[in-house]
Amino acid sequence: MPTVVLMDVSLSMTRPVSLDGIEEFQRKNLAVHGLNMLFEHMASNYRLEFTSLMAFSSLWELLVPFTRDYNALQEALSNLEDYDKTCVEAALNGVSNVVQQEWGSACPCQVVLVTDGSLGIGKGSLRHSLQTLKQRGDDKKFPLPFPFPTKLFIMCIANAEELQMTDAMDNLEELLCLSGGDGQIFTMEGPLCMKSVQTMFGKLIDLVYSPFHAVLHCGNLSSDVQVFPRPEPVVMDEEVEPMPRTVSTDLEIVGFIEIADIASPPVISRHLVLPIAVNKDVDEVGTGTTDELEEEPSASQMAGKSPNFCVLLHGSLKFAFLPLSKKKSNLMMSLFDPGPEPLPWLGKISHLGPISEAADNPYGEDDSKSPFPVQPQVKRSYAQNVTVWIKASGLQTDVQKILRNARKLPDKTQTFYKELNRLRKAALAFGFWELLKGVADLLERECTMLPDSAHPDAAFQLSHAAQQLKLASTGDSQYAAFDHNIVPMHTDFSS
Repeated sequence: MPTVVLMDVSLSMTRPVSLDGIEEFQRKNLAVHGLNMLFEHMASNYRLEFTSLMAFSSLWELLVPFTRDYNALQEALSNLEDYDKTCVEAALNGVSNVVQQEWGSACPCQVVLVTDGSLGIGKGSLRHSLQTLKQRGDDKKFPLPFPFPTKLFIMCIANAEELQMTDAMDNLEELLCLSGGDGQIFTMEGPLCMKSVQTMFGKLIDLVYSPFHAVLHCGNLSSDVQVFPRPEPVVMDEEVEPMPRTVSTDLEIVGFIEIADIASPPVISRHLVLPIAVNKDVDEVGTGTTDELEEEPSASQMAGKSPNFCVLLHGSLKFAFLPLSKKKSNLMMSLFDPGPEPLPWLGKISHLGPISEAADNPYGEDDSKSPFPVQPQVKRSYAQNVTVWIKASGLQTDVQKILRNARKLPDKTQTFYKELNRLRKAALAFGFWELLKGVADLLERECTMLPDSAHPDAAFQLSHAAQQLKLASTGDSQYAAFDHNIVPMHTDFSS
């Protein structure tokens, strides 16, 4: 789970803070000290985390792109410059651009916003941004919530009493709510000093960046491991009294199954399981990262009397459901929804067992068959799936399928109208009139872009389909009947 550190370098961060009445520091110095503490911790305990550093005032700047080089991050902190007023909205737009460019919109990301709680002044201030949320057009939307899953942590170089003297705390809480509510606002306790900032960043580390240590068992072998990133508790909404489910610190490999039988299952999250093993210096013990454990275990490591689990990781589990990477010494662990049947095609997990206990080999004598998917005992009463668009990508796929067939007219006429009518019925069922108008515009555009070598019937069919969709988009019962199907236009070129 990548992390973006967003550092406020506006003039308000240069306000002096008296430490012990002797030495005078700026709030920026306290922030840098806290971030250095965070980076040092991650370098030792969270080395697989990709972290980026951004600075902002009225504009934003990417100081260090996503990296695992924490020396580069600390060096950039030591070279921070001071700029003008605070503009949080511009900085959040920058975070959205940087994360989507690097990771897309599906990867969860953590954003650590370090600021003194100053909202800025005038247009561009956080106060002004939040007051004008409902007065914006689609082209000037507020960047929150981000298009990707986010946890926002706001680190205030100020104490709660100072923030509550103005509306700063209320605005920051609203900002956190707009981000989705996953995250927290941290403030300094007591006077502004190095000890207070260490305590505040220590709470962030304990909450988000503390390593998850467990013991992995496989038969008579076991090994201390670190699970990365830390598994989050899961709350099942359908339960009467929802209780958070957590991952046990005792992980046990209870069996093996063919990768083909698992396919690509829906998962809550994926994690690396890294063995805490003997490093190259033999006498030094630490967490084995993918780089340190890239080589095979040395002879001195294998010579011990007790079994070394790293040997098993390197050689024996390459066929397991927890797949061992070809070049890296780590296991991939997928977390499924709690319950007896997280993957319906495998049946109940409690019913799985060794092949030796089966009356007949479920895979056949020559591995020519598979017991999966498990067939349901009760046959379903419906014959086909209903079109559902949970995510934008599903809708985009259906529209692209229509356009692909449109470019192959008249050879794909029947398939084109089949997909068109499927989308039309779904749009009418949802009252999605704008979709019909939008697809009609796309078909007209395809018609104008037909090459000279295109079959004449293609232009007629595209124009006809676009016209029928536009009529249906009006909502007129004559053209928007759900049971009505658009049929191919009969032309002199039609077969």
